[in-house]
Amino acid sequence: MKEFLRINNFNYYSIEIKININLVVINMLANGRTERNREKKIGFIIASLTGGYFILLFLTPMMMATGSIPELSGRANRIDYATEDGWGSWGNQNHGDNAEIGHNQEELGFFSWSDLNPIAAFVYAFGDLNCHQKSERSWEINGNQLAVCARDVGLFLGLAIGALLWRKKGLNRWTIRDSFLSIFKDEHIEFLYKKDRRMLGMILVISLGAIPIGVDGFTQLLSPYESTNIVRLITGIGAGFVLSWWSCAAISSNPKSFETAELVKLPANAKLVFKD
Repeated sequence: MKEFLRINNFNYYSIEIKININLVVINMLANGRTERNREKKIGFIIASLTGGYFILLFLTPMMMATGSIPELSGRANRIDYATEDGWGSWGNQNHGDNAEIGHNQEELGFFSWSDLNPIAAFVYAFGDLNCHQKSERSWEINGNQLAVCARDVGLFLGLAIGALLWRKKGLNRWTIRDSFLSIFKDEHIEFLYKKDRRMLGMILVISLGAIPIGVDGFTQLLSPYESTNIVRLITGIGAGFVLSWWSCAAISSNPKSFETAELVKLPANAKLVFKD
């Protein structure tokens, strides 16, 4: 822009020069990186798998004909209901009416998940392998027993919630313990870094989710105490939540994302130091 001034018959020119400077603003995350695509991807995958199965646990018996799935009672980590009288048919055998494991399936109706449609077969086969499927510890929908017990329902729900939380807040901070603790705001866990109690902090958080399910389960196993399905559900949610949280942190922790350990930002301005 040019301005013209006239003073005492002399012409003066003043020139205004405008310089445009484009500044590139880089948003730095709390771990010193500029993106967290790996963390979001891992959280999404685990949440999709566990949350998808959780939904199928309810949709499958709801969509099947009423009374298609009788009361079951098998063994955990075994295949008991693959066929009626062939391989994997332990659950369809007569184990008596008062047996601790199993019952007289003939009185309640034989069951074989290999005879179901592919989706239902997968849901009940996976439940058969992972859960005891005791009817008194399981829920029914539409007159059909769910594929897993109430505690495992809570477990899968907790797994999905933990993964969703990680997808939203989790950060790769090189080590598993530091990545695990990244869910918390830095100012809330500075004391753990000032005294280097990070491992203790992670263990305490995991214990809060894992101890209740252990106490409830082992008390039921070793005493006359019988838990309730609501308690089983709640303890399952807690255990699944911390398991998923830790798993996401373990998979997301990747030192290769940083050129050096010194570039990892930690609470309280702490630095990672590795001793030879």
